[in-house]
Amino acid sequence: MQPNATLPNPAVKPGVLARPELLAPAGDWECAKAAIENGADAIYFGLEKFNARMRAKNFTVADLPALMEFLHRRGVRGYVTFNTLVFANEIESAAEYLRAIIAAGVDAAIVQDVGICRLIRRISPDFPIHTSTQMTVTSAAGVEFARELGANLVVLARENSLKEIAAIRDSQMAAGTSMPLEVFVHGALCVAYSGQCLTSESLGGRSANRGECAQACRMPYELVSDGATVDLGDRRYLLSPQDLSGLNVLPDLVRSGVASLKIEGRLKNPEYVASITRVYRQALDKVMQEIFGPTPVAEDEVMTTVRRESLYDLEMGFSRGLYTGWFRGIQNQELAHARFGTKRGVYLGRVTQVGNDFVTLKLTAPAKPGDGIVFDAGRPDAKEEGGRIYFADPRNGETQLRFGRGDIDFSRVNVGDRVWKTNDPELDRRVRQTFEGDQIRFRQDILLEVHGAEGTALTLFARDEQGHVAQAASTMPLARAEKQPLTTERLTDQLGRLGGTPFKLGSLQNHLEGDVILPVKELNELRRRVAVELEAQRATPKRWQINPKVGAVIPNRPSESVDAGRLGITAPTSDPEIIVVIRELHQLDAAWSAGARTIYCEFENPKLYRDAVTRFRELRGSDSSATIWVASPRVFKPGEEWIIKQVLSSEADGYLVRNYDHLKWFADKRRRGDFSLNVANPLTADYYINHHGLERVTASYDLNITQLEALLESAPGAWFDITLHQHMPMFHMEHCVFCAFLSSGKDYKDCGRPCDKHRVALRDRVGAEHPLKADAGCRNTVYNSRAQTGAEYASKLMALGARSFRVEFLTEDADEVTRTVKSYQQLISGQLSGSNLWRELKLINQLGVTRGQMETPARVLPRKGSV
Repeated sequence: MQPNATLPNPAVKPGVLARPELLAPAGDWECAKAAIENGADAIYFGLEKFNARMRAKNFTVADLPALMEFLHRRGVRGYVTFNTLVFANEIESAAEYLRAIIAAGVDAAIVQDVGICRLIRRISPDFPIHTSTQMTVTSAAGVEFARELGANLVVLARENSLKEIAAIRDSQMAAGTSMPLEVFVHGALCVAYSGQCLTSESLGGRSANRGECAQACRMPYELVSDGATVDLGDRRYLLSPQDLSGLNVLPDLVRSGVASLKIEGRLKNPEYVASITRVYRQALDKVMQEIFGPTPVAEDEVMTTVRRESLYDLEMGFSRGLYTGWFRGIQNQELAHARFGTKRGVYLGRVTQVGNDFVTLKLTAPAKPGDGIVFDAGRPDAKEEGGRIYFADPRNGETQLRFGRGDIDFSRVNVGDRVWKTNDPELDRRVRQTFEGDQIRFRQDILLEVHGAEGTALTLFARDEQGHVAQAASTMPLARAEKQPLTTERLTDQLGRLGGTPFKLGSLQNHLEGDVILPVKELNELRRRVAVELEAQRATPKRWQINPKVGAVIPNRPSESVDAGRLGITAPTSDPEIIVVIRELHQLDAAWSAGARTIYCEFENPKLYRDAVTRFRELRGSDSSATIWVASPRVFKPGEEWIIKQVLSSEADGYLVRNYDHLKWFADKRRRGDFSLNVANPLTADYYINHHGLERVTASYDLNITQLEALLESAPGAWFDITLHQHMPMFHMEHCVFCAFLSSGKDYKDCGRPCDKHRVALRDRVGAEHPLKADAGCRNTVYNSRAQTGAEYASKLMALGARSFRVEFLTEDADEVTRTVKSYQQLISGQLSGSNLWRELKLINQLGVTRGQMETPARVLPRKGSV
């Protein structure tokens, strides 16, 4: 398997930096054309299933042959997003889907699900896999995990800084391995770690891990500290980051050695795709030619020009404010300005005067008739005034703007309101001209070589950047030239006339011997023939290996089959158990007194684990069957080894594996997988249990009862912890709300640690107060204000073999912990029904996703020999 099968592999001289791939989004055919004609090296797109942007128009499987031929003729690669979790009752469908994708010659699949990576390798040993940012890879261990799965490229989490990317690269080099890395360079920033956000599911039954994100991060919230509302003025969009723009750090990204720069935006229109792709194509080419070229220009000079030429188009494309995200490290005062969560555009200034039919302001950017503007009064959730400029009149350093009659209610516009230009029709027209119609506008360099001598045919070779080579020989021999021989200049002029093709002449090498000549008609025909042949070679579908449909989904060991009989699934003999998850030390004694004998701890301060372990051992005495397990933070990044060492120093009975680094750090300990591993099907579960040696894994919170049943019918119940009771962990994020809004600091070094001093919650639009906690790495988790339960389904799950049920607590006091645990003990012993339990405890009766497009109407287990 080639380590980088889908990316260009140009001959790069030692010490010369390679140009990264520019990867653009495409939600439909028009967006694909917009990307191609503006210089994308590759596009990524979704199909009608299994992609994380189900609201996009998307392509269909039937579109793939034509789409891939179109892309490849233009020298552009196409990657399918297969970046959702896949449930047990979908494995067969996923396999057939993947076979169609591979057969169509797609260049790679972008994958979130561990089980789907394994399924792809079962179907095809060489089809390229790009692991999605939804896999939450933040460290070298995550990259190595992907490599072992058979991946060819890793998309890092957006939260990785340039320093961390360099550390990951250095670690790979030290280990003697190399995996191409991809990063997002522009577009919307998710406030939560991709793959770790359960907000849409918790609040609306729409799973982000299934392509149905409802963007709750873009909604207004109030900050509640110690029971009191914090006055933040007009800052209410506390979880809405500015949009990412990596333009300012392009040279640093090139130096970091990343293989691919990805533009976000499969839900955006073709004008956005065209404009942003063009900006980054031109900027990247300029950086490579002038900063890293043979005659380097001062970096500051180059980047000043790049910013001046690009900023307006970037802001007008789509902007909630543009920022370098986490590339330069954590700066909590800048990431989220919190004033709005919607598109704005270019800032024009503040209103200085409001008349009966006009406003006046001092413009900070150009405005002209036809431009669309909006008045920002600091309440974007309310109806905002806006319209198109009808007349712009400069007066004494200010500009008076007038609008169409009745377009603006001037009584709702105030002096001091901010004004934003949201639309520029002239720019839109100019952008559309870059991709409308059938004209080929963006053409790629080819190298031409000519060979021959007097009395022989002229042979023309053409090579493109993908390595295709075409050859043609003239039908008549070269003659001695009495005058106007075929010089390099004449050949360049004649053979470089490649209009109407996807090519342009990059360079020409003239190996003709002596002064010779050939009719222009022959030269034109040679040029036409090599261009046609080169294009035909490009259009030939890639031929990946596809294994025949044999046996079970995964070979080698019986435990790897998804066939229940071969897995040895039999009637369970052990008694069901309640596992209590505590997040505060005082809950330990209460859980024990209620009968819990397995405790999982997730504390904000890992130093407290020693106290918890010591106290637990006092409680259990000689009962060695009782165990206490502790959890490190869900995300690990380079430089945070000290946290794991602190967790290990507790000498707990076992450790929860929550990310890829934990697999290595806890390798010689008892280990169980937490929900953050996103185990949604038996292929993923088996990999963690049989390949990595975990005792059990926690079933994904994305599974509703139908999908949980399918999972338990396709794998042993003993493999899984099932969470019956919890405050759903919604947002899990690098963005620290404590630091951003309860301090003036930028990170943990200067924030004063308000998370240690205050109990904080976020109040949403319906008045629910969702608790906020920070972990040892300063990452924040927002929890649902109300606990939910799947108690009604407990008997059904036990009948299917489930024996380990998690009951999780957040800030509950000891009495509530005791009462709740006793109720669940009665539930699993048959003394209390599920419906009575949730009514008595006043809980939300919900298990995973309960409605919406993710609902699966019927369980269809994979058949033997189906893949």
